Parts: sequence; C-alpha cells; structure tokens
Amino acid sequence: MMAVSSGDIKRLREETSCGIIDCKKALEEARGDFAKAKDFLRKRGLEMAAKKSDRVAKEGRVEGYIHPGNKIGVVVEVNCETDFVARSDDFVQFTKDLAMHIAWTNPASTEALLKEPYLKDAGKTIQDLLNELVAKIGENTVIGRFSRFKIGE
Repeated sequence: MMAVSSGDIKRLREETSCGIIDCKKALEEARGDFAKAKDFLRKRGLEMAAKKSDRVAKEGRVEGYIHPGNKIGVVVEVNCETDFVARSDDFVQFTKDLAMHIAWTNPASTEALLKEPYLKDAGKTIQDLLNELVAKIGENTVIGRFSRFKIGE
C-alpha cells in the first residue's frame, strides 16, 4: 500500500461524497490514481447496495416537482429504512434530483429509469446514483413508484 496525502483524500471525498476511510482505502488500492479510485468506490457502492438489498425499506419520502411553466409535474416515492435517513440532506437531494430527472425524461417504468443516463451527469446512470446514495447513507434505498403528469396527455 502506498501512503496517500490528506489533501488527496480530501479532494476525493469532495468529488465523491464518500467517507474519509473509504477514500483513503480507494486511493491506496489505486496507487494514487483518482480515476481508478473513483471506479473502486463506485464498485464498492454496488457491493454495499447488494448487501443491504434484503433489508426492509418501509420509511422514506414522497417528493414532488413542478417544472417551470406549470405544464409538467412529478410525484415520486423513494423508500429507505429509517425516518432519520429520509430527512437527511443527501436523501432529500437525491429525491429532488430524481423527480426533476423523471420530469425531463418521462421513463416508462422504474426498471427503465434505473438504466437511464443521469440528466446532470451522463457518465452515471440513475442506478449509479442510487448505489452511491446507499454507500453513503448505509441503508437500503428503493425507488418505489412515480407518476408524471403533463398538460394535454
């Protein structure tokens, strides 16, 4: 393992929102290569999501989004394990971003939604964002259901 600087750890943490220990381990594994470290963290997020997927997600949040002009609206349900997490800034931001994404892309189902490139970062899918959230908050998180309304449809 190579020694990594606290500045590098801080930079990776700011770019990925992952924990300090996870960032340090990723940089050590990647021998200081930021791209490889980010890939390591993304894969670790997938592993964490898989481990938590059997836990019951009965709490959560219903988020609404009305597009400027009031012609399109979305309501989305996202579930997690505890009310505490449902009120956290990270969870709330995820639900807001997800509702806006649904308004823009009009996915046919949750399965299609998870495979879509994220509106704000085409290098990530919605599934990637969900996995990152699970890794960060440490709870099973599930996109429950959503409805999109557009005037005239």
